[in-house]
Amino acid sequence: MAERVLTRVHSLRERLDATLAAHRNEILLFLSRIEGHGKGILKPHQLVAEFEAICEADKEKLQDHAFRELLKSTQEAIVLSPWVALAIRLRPGVWEYVRVNVNALVVEELTVSEYLHFKEELVNGTANGNFVLELDFEPFTSTFPKPTLTKSIGNGVQFLNRHLSAKMFHDRESMTPLVDFLRMHNYKGKTIMLNDRIRNLNSLQRVLRKAEEYLSTLPPETKFDEFEHKFQEIGLERGWGDTAERVSEMISMLLGLLEAPDSSTLEKFLGRIPMVFNVVILSPHGYFAQENVLGFPDTGGQVVYILDQVPALEREMLKRIKEQGLDITPRILIVTRLLPDAAGTTCGQRLEKVFGAEHSHIIRVPFRTEKGILRKWISRFEVWPYMENFTEDVAREIVAELEGKPDLIIGNYSEGNLAASLLAHKMGVTQCTIAHALEKTKYPDSDIYLKNYDDKYHFSCQFTADLYAMNHTDFIITSTFQEIAGSKDTVGQYESHQAFTMPGLYRVVHGIDVFDPKFNIVSPGADMNVYFSYMEKDKRLTAFHPEIEELLFSNVENDEQLCVIKDKNKPIIFTMARLDRVKNLSGLVELYAKCPRLRELANLVVVGGDRRTESKDLEEQAEMKKMYSLIETYKLNGQFRWISSQMNRTRNGELYRCIADTRGVFVQPAFYEAFGLTVVEAMTCGLPTFATLHGGPAEIIVNGQSGFHIDPYNGEQVANTLVNFFDKCTKEPSCWDAISAGGLKRIQEKYTWQIYSDRLLTLAGVYGFWKYVSNLDRREIRRYLEMFYALKFRKLAEAVPLAVD
Repeated sequence: MAERVLTRVHSLRERLDATLAAHRNEILLFLSRIEGHGKGILKPHQLVAEFEAICEADKEKLQDHAFRELLKSTQEAIVLSPWVALAIRLRPGVWEYVRVNVNALVVEELTVSEYLHFKEELVNGTANGNFVLELDFEPFTSTFPKPTLTKSIGNGVQFLNRHLSAKMFHDRESMTPLVDFLRMHNYKGKTIMLNDRIRNLNSLQRVLRKAEEYLSTLPPETKFDEFEHKFQEIGLERGWGDTAERVSEMISMLLGLLEAPDSSTLEKFLGRIPMVFNVVILSPHGYFAQENVLGFPDTGGQVVYILDQVPALEREMLKRIKEQGLDITPRILIVTRLLPDAAGTTCGQRLEKVFGAEHSHIIRVPFRTEKGILRKWISRFEVWPYMENFTEDVAREIVAELEGKPDLIIGNYSEGNLAASLLAHKMGVTQCTIAHALEKTKYPDSDIYLKNYDDKYHFSCQFTADLYAMNHTDFIITSTFQEIAGSKDTVGQYESHQAFTMPGLYRVVHGIDVFDPKFNIVSPGADMNVYFSYMEKDKRLTAFHPEIEELLFSNVENDEQLCVIKDKNKPIIFTMARLDRVKNLSGLVELYAKCPRLRELANLVVVGGDRRTESKDLEEQAEMKKMYSLIETYKLNGQFRWISSQMNRTRNGELYRCIADTRGVFVQPAFYEAFGLTVVEAMTCGLPTFATLHGGPAEIIVNGQSGFHIDPYNGEQVANTLVNFFDKCTKEPSCWDAISAGGLKRIQEKYTWQIYSDRLLTLAGVYGFWKYVSNLDRREIRRYLEMFYALKFRKLAEAVPLAVD
């Protein structure tokens, strides 16, 4: 048997050169077709279309060569004759850049900076050789441990625990920070865990062994109160547990770590240290209230997410504090904007208790300028000039409300994460970032062609704020892997911030690394009190049924409902979302309208937009105009119902179940969806779900088992998928039941708020410890970010026009 020999891996340029030498004519023909598009950017589907357009013989020659693989990995091509530059994504987070001279068939490797410089010529022409500010955050994290495997992306805490436990195992001195970390713990000046009698590692080990021996003589259920005084005398304070059994478990874990550290024990131990008592959650934009707001502009899934998150988080905090043997009342504050013109909602109320929670409140702080308080709602794209004053006011409010600093600050969306970063920097508090949706991926090429977008969306501010927050934060929570690093063929939301340019502002050569261990996937769930299976008859909210019947099937048309459904016996295709371009509700209406067979098989009901008032949102206005046009053009009345946004969440839960009663389906047709809370809601109610494959729903749904993936860019294909499903269910009703049951099973296994809350608090403990022992709060990057904020963001924010009341 021949001996296998390891050979050198050839560079991308070398492989391209080899392919060019072997198939010069065929590649010249293909590149000429690309160049024929003229100056601009070509996306993957355009490149594939051009490859498919060349003759079969030429295609066949290239199929087995590096060029075909390269083409499949190319995310964009920049055409500036005679050059074609390619951004090649070898795998998530790993990119290379080359350019090919079409005339000479010469290949050049490019650095990130060179590629972005070349790309800028699309906007600036060749005269863009002046000095350009380049942002590079890589030097600040180069000495930090990072995973390299794609499967490790989004599992940052597991990697950190392995790294920390390995370091502890090899170096006993690295245990000292753990002792210091336990000694520094207090709540409002009262010592917990360890007191001054324990001064070093050796004394801690002696005390722990003595405590373990003593606990072995006690009944497991013995309350801590009964041996508290004895423990204080040897240096142990409250916080180890509420019973002898729990205290013994905690002490045993720590002794094990001091003897032979391992990652799982370290995570469990850190998760049980009492650290988080007061939490601040920031979500400034939109109408943030608990009733009568869903469907208002900028008011949707993020509000639902937080209002479901907070009661579950409070329950987990109360449970942990009790089990830790402490008598402390936790507080959670949701900080949002106060709206004096509250449009009939509670958004003008300063303090509001959160439903389903005992110690959690919404606290509202107004936007203000030198001229006074801003009274009216403004778009999330227009908040930037108010954020600095808002953050200063928030700092004063939360310190007064909590009588001290919070232990954890969680930001939501771009402006919430900016405010969280500024607060965490000011207070020295652990910070968590939740993006929900980074706009850069929702608006393709909005960075390079910034001037086409900035007057309307102010993306120069938003992208700058996003960069600042994601580099400032201690840890990042995402709902899915795709949010971080996309898929094999698509770029992740965070990954799109790895390298980009905004001509005239700055060039980002290293914005964020998707392999950074600060990334963690923690998926949310649905409120099980509101969303539950249609089969749970005893829990069904039958009091809503007359209202829902009226909403779906009445012959009345008004500002709330437009068009009527004539055949009530057909199943319903249902969707519910904000009415904006990305959510693509009008796209679903169009594909339904154009498919006669689908119209025969099912009715369509769309909940979105609010025709009861005149919208101030430009995108919503445009989508409404398109919807009216589709209704008229395709004569949809009789098979279609358009319902204005529904703000009663409890009734919406029953609405999902009533759709399931018709043997209908839920469709989520967004061009991109970061997570897809409505997908989880529908599946939790047992409604078979068809959802976009672009973003989070592709991970929530196992295609063909717990639902179906659809491509909103191919309406005809989506219509055929729905037709096939309904046809199959007509012949075999069990098919509908199988998908319904598969969806319910998937949710119960992975998407609950209890799982989420437990994970979030464990992450806060691990990253709080990591920040302490590794000096993550490092001065170098803080100074860099301070300068970035002061010299770039502040000026950009000041340039955004102030709203006029």
